[in-house]
Amino acid sequence: MRSHIRTEIQAFLSLAIPLASAQVAQSATGFADTVMMGRLGQETLAAGGIASLTYITLLNIASGIVMGVSPLVAEAYGAGRKMRIEQVARQGLWLSLILAIPMMLLIGHCDSLMSRLGQAATTVTLANTYLDIMLWGFFPALGFAMLRGFVAGLSYARPVMIIVIAGTIFNIVGNYVLGFGKFGFPRMEIGGLALASILSLWGMFLALVAYILRHKRLRIYRLFQKWHRLKPGLLWELLWIGIPMGIFAALETGLFTTVTYLMGILGTDVLAAHQIVLQTIIVIFMVPLGMSFAATARVGQWFGRQDLKGARRAGYVGIGIGVGFMIIMSIALLAFPRQAIGLYLDLSNPENANVIQLAMPMLVVAALAQLVDSVQKIAIGALYGLQDTRVPTLLSFLTFWGVGLSGGYVLGFHFGLGGVGLWIGQSVGVTVAAGVFVWRFCQLTSSTDN
Repeated sequence: MRSHIRTEIQAFLSLAIPLASAQVAQSATGFADTVMMGRLGQETLAAGGIASLTYITLLNIASGIVMGVSPLVAEAYGAGRKMRIEQVARQGLWLSLILAIPMMLLIGHCDSLMSRLGQAATTVTLANTYLDIMLWGFFPALGFAMLRGFVAGLSYARPVMIIVIAGTIFNIVGNYVLGFGKFGFPRMEIGGLALASILSLWGMFLALVAYILRHKRLRIYRLFQKWHRLKPGLLWELLWIGIPMGIFAALETGLFTTVTYLMGILGTDVLAAHQIVLQTIIVIFMVPLGMSFAATARVGQWFGRQDLKGARRAGYVGIGIGVGFMIIMSIALLAFPRQAIGLYLDLSNPENANVIQLAMPMLVVAALAQLVDSVQKIAIGALYGLQDTRVPTLLSFLTFWGVGLSGGYVLGFHFGLGGVGLWIGQSVGVTVAAGVFVWRFCQLTSSTDN
């Protein structure tokens, strides 16, 4: 048993390290954007933060749907069904295009929604400038997510890490050049940050396509041969698996997005403080997110071999490694909260004193919540590997929204805890979700005990 666990740890880490590294690098784009938005002023920070989160919410929903490719590819890979892998990936490309078009239209009309939700006129104007440019990067971002799921399901994750790191470096440099008008380029401010982002998204998508076409062990799947042929039956199967994953992403990300809008109602300072804490947590959370993708692939491969004992072992290994990592991160945040906030704002500037004071207790709550958040994320990845997507989606609605949002609203607005109350509420919801997801995974793999 120890030998099996050791082997599984090695196999999991070989996938999780490049996938998590890619997610951290990709989130560094949002981190860099937030830092530069802060240098452009508190109004830009608040508007850019809410616009970026809105965009990421919609992208996560669509990405969740196309990520139905990953468990199906992993299962087919475990069962040795090459033709099935090819067909799933081709329909995944079609699904990416079909989803991108309406999402782009929706992003183009987010300004009216923000106004109706009580955001300040300046916030809406700046956010709309950002989103009107970012919508052109939606398809490559979605296509990249699908191809990432494809190569992860085949246990080839390293190219994703390399491509994302290169794209992130390009994006950060582009942010600086276009946002602040360096090296002869005009100063575009928030619009420049968006332009650099979409150039990076297109570059990463095309680079991954080129890699798949050239790699000797990936090109055998002939991903782009006969890609124009729609297979409605297989497309429906992808949707059957992927739509609940997309709904889960909507419920999870939508919780944080809704809380962000509620923060905006509490004031610009509260929203800016929340954005600092949220962006810090997002960067750290990218590691268990990458581990979740690895758990989907590893559990899915064992599921394809019809080995539930191996699937259970893979899931528990992923959860254990994720918890260990987040313990270290939580301790670091609790030990150095002011240093983390100082990455975004000048701590010596008296104008930032109120935002800093508001951010400190939020960061403490968020640091503690990351322990259970890593459990729920990796556990849901393991469930996806078993192609169990509908029941977890229902459970996520009850926990994220029934417990998390309602509890946060009561604490924040009725008990006067403000932004801290909203953070406490959503953290409680995530904690309950972690418990029920682990229980669900245990139940589905319990036949191994017989």
